Amino acid sequence: MSSIALFLELAVIAIVFAGLPLTYLWQKREYGFFEKLNWLLVFMTFDLIVFGAFTRLSDSGLGCPDWPGCYGTSNPWHALGDIQEANAAFPTGPVSLAKAWIEMIHRYLAMTVGTLIVVQLLMAYSKVKSLGTKPLYGSLGLLLLVCIQGAFGAWTVTLKLQPIIVSTHLLLAIVLLGCLTAYANQACFHKTAEPANQERLPAKLLAAAFGVLGVQIFLGAWVSTNYAVLACPDFPTCLGAFWPETQWQESFTLWRQLGLTAGGEYLSPTALQTIHWAHRLFAALVLLVLTTLFFVARQLPQLKSLSKLLLGLLILQVITGISNVVFQWPLLAALMHTGGAAALVFCLVRMSYWASWKSPIQLR
Repeated sequence: MSSIALFLELAVIAIVFAGLPLTYLWQKREYGFFEKLNWLLVFMTFDLIVFGAFTRLSDSGLGCPDWPGCYGTSNPWHALGDIQEANAAFPTGPVSLAKAWIEMIHRYLAMTVGTLIVVQLLMAYSKVKSLGTKPLYGSLGLLLLVCIQGAFGAWTVTLKLQPIIVSTHLLLAIVLLGCLTAYANQACFHKTAEPANQERLPAKLLAAAFGVLGVQIFLGAWVSTNYAVLACPDFPTCLGAFWPETQWQESFTLWRQLGLTAGGEYLSPTALQTIHWAHRLFAALVLLVLTTLFFVARQLPQLKSLSKLLLGLLILQVITGISNVVFQWPLLAALMHTGGAAALVFCLVRMSYWASWKSPIQLR
């Protein structure tokens, strides 16, 4: 299949996938089509993050070893012969029909999000007179971000799951979710008034929460992409020690191949322990900061619901994080752990409007 034909087929698939939710939203226009489209993008991106984690955790990241298609075709059915041949040559390798489908469905979802952002951009352009240029510029930024995210998705495959590339791919997805949530919350979309004499959430505390959560998400991604989850198979100790042997330089040399040091040697068990241990240690700081945020936020009437969500998500993260170790990395717990991290970002972005002097956000 020629490159032009491949891209045309993938474009048609993206349009069809995006057209299904758009058709539904078009029938519900009385609720505000543009606003609903923005929240649909938040929902779709959250789903994409969780499905991306499923793709990684099921070892399907190289189910189709080329990009953007699968063995030069638009779907695994057309590449069945190549997949069977690769599977016969490497029966225990990353190639199978099921894994190819998982990988391609992940790409279809990513293309759908990109297509919906293009629709969002066109609508923002059509509403410049009523909403101003802020939504238009914001949508342009989102389109640029999703294109960068797509590039890292391609490099994930072509660079054979290099840890820093895969980790950055996840981080950019989380950033995209946060930006889409902020976009959907723009005050120009809503009619709520600024309440008088309303106590505010401290902006510095919220900034600290964003900072520690961002670092912890990277550390978690670094654990996952280096397959270091089971490097410490016990809890709360690591191989029976409360401070295991560490090798920080080897562990956090970012530019290297999967499983190898920068010099091309195999990564040592001590380095994997260090990667895992760093994530555990930093979790204590994250719990301290976010728990403090919870106690502050619960005192504000307008943030009671979000503070309860924050507490629930923190409890979920602790339970699923421990479960990943105690129960030897079960798929469900790992997916919930990734989804919980994304949900925490969503929660903090919603809270951020109180630190920046915004009134409660309600959909029209």
